[in-house]
Amino acid sequence: MVNTKIIILLTSDVHGNIYPINYGNNEQAHVGLAKVAALMEQERKKNKHVIMIDNGDLIQGTPLTYHYVNFLAEKKNPMIKCLNMLQYDAAVVGNHEFNYGLNVLKNAVFESKFPWLCANIVDSRTDEPFLGKPYIIKKIGAFKLAIVGITTHYIPNWENPNHIEGLRFKDALSSAKEWVAKIKEEEKPDIVIISYHGGFERDIQTGEPTEVLTGENQGYSICREIDDLDVLLTGHQHRSLTGSLFGTEIIQASNNGQMVGKVTLILNEKGEVLEKSSELLSVAVAEEKKEIIEIAMEYENSTQKWLDTPIGFIDGDMIVDDPFAIRLEDSSLIEFINKVQMEAANVKIANTALFNNESPGFKSNVTMRDIVSNYIYPNTLKVLALKAEDIKAALEQTAKYFTLNEQGEPSVNPSFMYPKPQHYNYDMWEGIEYILDISKPIGKRVVKLLFEGKPLEENKVYEVVMNNYRAGGGGNYLMFQNKPVVREVQFDMAELIANYIMERKTVAATCDHNWKVIW
Repeated sequence: MVNTKIIILLTSDVHGNIYPINYGNNEQAHVGLAKVAALMEQERKKNKHVIMIDNGDLIQGTPLTYHYVNFLAEKKNPMIKCLNMLQYDAAVVGNHEFNYGLNVLKNAVFESKFPWLCANIVDSRTDEPFLGKPYIIKKIGAFKLAIVGITTHYIPNWENPNHIEGLRFKDALSSAKEWVAKIKEEEKPDIVIISYHGGFERDIQTGEPTEVLTGENQGYSICREIDDLDVLLTGHQHRSLTGSLFGTEIIQASNNGQMVGKVTLILNEKGEVLEKSSELLSVAVAEEKKEIIEIAMEYENSTQKWLDTPIGFIDGDMIVDDPFAIRLEDSSLIEFINKVQMEAANVKIANTALFNNESPGFKSNVTMRDIVSNYIYPNTLKVLALKAEDIKAALEQTAKYFTLNEQGEPSVNPSFMYPKPQHYNYDMWEGIEYILDISKPIGKRVVKLLFEGKPLEENKVYEVVMNNYRAGGGGNYLMFQNKPVVREVQFDMAELIANYIMERKTVAATCDHNWKVIW
């Protein structure tokens, strides 16, 4: 009896990383497609039957992709050039694929030598999959493998409405059920694989919810409710995950090209699965592939030149020495970003986050590298009409970020660290005065809340500017959902920050200490 071994290689949430560097300081890092390529080449040499899938969030996320879209858009997309060279079999649409607008996404799809899959995002007029390809069939010898693409349907809660105009986002779980049933009946595949740009809403071992069950992640339900599903490829949460769930082999391959996911299937002559296994291959052991380095060199050189462009000067201290300390009391860096938002939107109240613990702050001589290292997302701004109860509820949500450790000192609530770090979901406000007492129970931590020296009025409407992700309720800020949008600022925040500094040439670091955390 001759068995057949099939290897599925997975990348997910690569987020524009080609080169093995950290753009904030240009130091070497174990990330990117150049290193991924070396691992994939090794696997192809060892195995006859290899299928390569990218699971979404490919074309956005680094200064290279930002610079490409804004300054080199007449050229071909560098991320697509890399995947074409690597001969990927398919890609799935991720939520960040929409960040630069539909034209950029459609051009990327047009340039791809592989199909893009998405069964549950449809044209609102025709109800047909908007990219035309809900799934593909791969034939390996006598066997048929069906690969279905599914994308988290929660995108309208985050994305700029102009970027998803004319699209309808169907429930991922329901769509997965519908398409798997249809494919089984019509195609009669030996193997069924779902590549889902989404993650797991419950603990894999216990089944307990690990997040508010909004529908953003439905991987657990997909495995539980779809019979005879062989493999579920996942992403979105940036987790490093392998295993089996309700008989389905599952995998998630981290982010930024740090890992390649590998699923191994052993089939007998009848097409029955004898063995299934999954593992993660770290790019830390790989040398970057020269051909990938060279294919994107023109883009990289132009990006590096742009990143070192002088913008202006900071008079004072906006350096991040301790990111945790910045979240405990007002700082000149956060106040500055909020001021940029307030001026751009012409309002008196704003909120923002220190998006991750790698944010360096601004040194005295500011370059574009500093700006994109601190404001890492291509966010635009929205002004919402909020009442006092909305603002207080938002502050209570943000106060959940903290817990007290055994020594009675503040630390990060595990719910903001698992399944992935979510520092970007802790907001700091300007234009109001507030105190958060984190020794008090969750939901009762706002002990001071003033606007212009007075308590907020119950029935008064306050205009508040925030990024489009938060304005849609992203990060469990459900109190912002469906609130009236007073106006939008359709400029990327990195551009707004750069223009703010360039207009003034020198910006003074100021801090009015309008808020703090106590315990």
